Amino acid sequence: QVQPVESGGGLVQAGGSLRLSCVASGRTFSNYVMAWFRQAPGKEREFASAITYVGSTYYSDSVKGRFTISRDNAKNTVYLKMNSLKPEDTAVYSCAAGPWSGSSHVTKGEHYDYWGQGTQVTVSS
Repeated sequence: QVQPVESGGGLVQAGGSLRLSCVASGRTFSNYVMAWFRQAPGKEREFASAITYVGSTYYSDSVKGRFTISRDNAKNTVYLKMNSLKPEDTAVYSCAAGPWSGSSHVTKGEHYDYWGQGTQVTVSS
């Protein structure tokens, strides 16, 4: 079992960068797929990025080329570096942990068992 806790959100101008961090307590962190989802006001939660325990990465089309996910298993931490931010990236970003069950599942929120509270990212135009 892990408990994710996010940090690093804030207010940034369009074109700027932020790095989100997610520390997941628990001794089995390295066994989990870690993912970032986001939810903008009035919209459904959407997948942003995921990384497996061996470092395979997945990105949504909307963030590919701008966001980079990474993890440090020794620190029980997953990161999301966000560059070239746009106003449409404004959302609450949540970190999630789940078991590996194939690449077709990593983009689906129902696949993940543990969720953090989220951190707000606001991009001004």
